[in-house]
Amino acid sequence: MRWVAFSALWVVASLPIFSSETVLPPDELRGHLTEFKLREETLNRRIEENPENLSALSARGDARIFLGNFEGAREDYAKMIELDPTLEVSHWRIGIAYFYLGEFVKAERQFEIYHRYDAVDRENGIWRFMSQTSAQGEEKARKDLLPYEQTDRPPYPWLYEMFQGKIESDEIFQRIEEAGFPRGYEERVRFHADLYVGIYLELVKGDKKAALQHLRNAVANQYGRATGTYMWQVARLHHARLGKSFESAPLNPSR
Repeated sequence: MRWVAFSALWVVASLPIFSSETVLPPDELRGHLTEFKLREETLNRRIEENPENLSALSARGDARIFLGNFEGAREDYAKMIELDPTLEVSHWRIGIAYFYLGEFVKAERQFEIYHRYDAVDRENGIWRFMSQTSAQGEEKARKDLLPYEQTDRPPYPWLYEMFQGKIESDEIFQRIEEAGFPRGYEERVRFHADLYVGIYLELVKGDKKAALQHLRNAVANQYGRATGTYMWQVARLHHARLGKSFESAPLNPSR
């Protein structure tokens, strides 16, 4: 166990931390990465002992995606579905792996079939829109937005209106201000708002600078940092990826 811990720490220490990731103190970020690497190594042994261990495959897929290993995560999630095909309809996580691998048609299909499992969760509809926009364009994606009849947790009804083109992103934050949520709950609502407004501004509006600021807010959000939820990890990875695109962009000679 001691060697495994040393091995994980060495691997994590060698991982680059882009300046876009410095929303978090370096020690905090390295702590997350070390935890996920140790978790992956522990799960590797469990899966070696029993390659059909669904819970271990699920947990390792999550650890891998949190490490930015989308292909490894996809493999684990796909293996789960191979072992138990009934899991496919509810497996939104493989849809996210497909999305970040650039396999947008597969991602679109995954979020579409999830709608049969849960016809209330507009977050799934947003991912389907994002996937379809990336594969076929905004006009087609907006035309094919999944329908929802029942209410949903805030801020998703408002976010969905934004993706429908009915309101602008600023109105979402105005509604959050006016709602009078308890402070802790408002922080949670703001996390989700910043995450999806950020992706929307990047994907639909092409405003990467504004998108990066909202994604930065999502990563810095105290609810997200305290809980470390799956979607907070996605926010962290998406922010780092977008930030890296700024770092690799050619300098503007006019400036």
